[in-house]
Amino acid sequence: MTRLLQTITLGAFLLNSVCATLSAQDGSVPDDVLASQAKRIAAIKKASAATVMVFANEGKGGGSGVLISKDGYALSNYHVVQPAGTAMKCAINDGKLYDAVLVSIDPVGDVALIKLLGRNDFPVATLEDSDKVRAGDWCFAVGNPFLLATDFNPTVTYGIVSGVHRYQYPAGTLLEYADCIQTDASINPGNSGGPLFNENGDLIGINGRGSFEKRGRVNVGVGYAISINQIKHFMGFLYSGRILDHATLGATVSTDENGNVIVTNISEASDAYRRGLRYGDQLLSFGGRNITTVNGFKNVLGIYPRGWRVPISFLHEGDRIDTFVRLTGVHSPEELLARVQPNRQQPQGAPMPEGAPKDSPAEPTERNLPDVVKPYFAARRGFANFHFNKSNQARIWNSYTSQTKPDEIRGDWTLRGKLGNLGDASIVLTKTRVDADLPQGKAFAVLDNDLGQQEAPRGSGGLLVALHLWKHIQQSGLSQFGDVYYLGSMPTPKHTEKQDVLVATHSVIECRFYFSPSTGLLTSMEMYPDLGVDPCEIYFSEYESVNGRMLPRHMEIIHGDTIYGDLLIEDFELNDTGATE
Repeated sequence: MTRLLQTITLGAFLLNSVCATLSAQDGSVPDDVLASQAKRIAAIKKASAATVMVFANEGKGGGSGVLISKDGYALSNYHVVQPAGTAMKCAINDGKLYDAVLVSIDPVGDVALIKLLGRNDFPVATLEDSDKVRAGDWCFAVGNPFLLATDFNPTVTYGIVSGVHRYQYPAGTLLEYADCIQTDASINPGNSGGPLFNENGDLIGINGRGSFEKRGRVNVGVGYAISINQIKHFMGFLYSGRILDHATLGATVSTDENGNVIVTNISEASDAYRRGLRYGDQLLSFGGRNITTVNGFKNVLGIYPRGWRVPISFLHEGDRIDTFVRLTGVHSPEELLARVQPNRQQPQGAPMPEGAPKDSPAEPTERNLPDVVKPYFAARRGFANFHFNKSNQARIWNSYTSQTKPDEIRGDWTLRGKLGNLGDASIVLTKTRVDADLPQGKAFAVLDNDLGQQEAPRGSGGLLVALHLWKHIQQSGLSQFGDVYYLGSMPTPKHTEKQDVLVATHSVIECRFYFSPSTGLLTSMEMYPDLGVDPCEIYFSEYESVNGRMLPRHMEIIHGDTIYGDLLIEDFELNDTGATE
């Protein structure tokens, strides 16, 4: 089939050439031929300018990439940058060679983010909606096949989209190509990590895998690109400097005799189980996509990062259930790190993110890095490059605290208002305890006791402890609160805009704080008394400026599938200021 498509493509090209030649005999060229040619030339020129040639190991390895921001961030493949380590050399067709540093890696999805150094006005690719791509669309691949682009001019190969929603099984548990784009444009070794563009020169995928002849690594017209929409899901995480994992539902599926996709096994520790999914239930949709085959489910599951919440619909005992489910990881943190950074010695330092043990392999070090790269790299166990995590933490926290000024309100806090339509409510937060007078009765939390065992008031999942930690992180700051890292950005069930997420652990309690990139304000938090249970969720809204400080007037409290209540705050008493606000 691929050969037939190539023949058709060649025939169309020859037909256009013949038409142009015949028209030229009378001294004219049809306007549509000239317009088509000009469009193709312009698209290739635009696309080639953003294409990166990656050279590693003193020119003995490398591949391709594509710039996505003017300040030098570029996408590539994990298998391209992994041999290069933390630093590499990159070129674009301006004829210059640039130093580059590793930012983050997604070894399961075979994606990496790097940053080229030296300028802030790099040409960038336009990211398209790859869900609009259809078989038969024109496309072209640009890159550095066989590392031929030593003159810093990338190779361009033209073709069509041969198929979409292709699934390529991983090598072990890494390099899984889910929901990818198949093309007959030549993709050879060295094209890996480079861009696949549509006919307008807009980015639709990252080339990464080809089907080669057995006798040599030569393209046979079947190549695969990671869809840019999958990478968009991971983009916020890729800026975090972390080692990323993909998601699993915590359940396996198969097709029954009626062709339905049903659950064949499910972990009782999974969020899917807590949301009501059971053995024998039929999956209807996942991530907004209808599920009709097992392959289709693997495709859509494979495009999400660990930790995302996605919509799911299923039939349970004849009833349709529509909910959101938190996705766990394909690997445990220590399993993933052992695959990515094997045979490293453990350094001294802070613990890895997401609960990895102290005997996990170590991160890269700063030794032997070029001087220009050193300011952009920080070593920390469990991270690809902790420098970018630290800079994002500072960005988020500084934006938030510049509006809330928590350093001026380090004393006790009292919140007064109403709990929905139930009646008056007041909550007093001191250094040693939290006391609440609610319509349902009085409740308290003693902060010297085990915080994970205090879930008052009943049904809230630990609201009083959550409010204490909300107050405490503002008064102590990130460095004094506990272990904190930037997870990345992702949507929530209540926010279509991706929220910046800080994960903070205090006294073995993990909290996730969500901040709006557009306002810089805290929009929600999750407090986990234990990682195997539903968190207490608080959604903050209706911020008002009170005496120059932005404060939320509305808090919605959710635990699992139940809305505990809406706390409507009428006034704040913040004792350090000596005023009721």
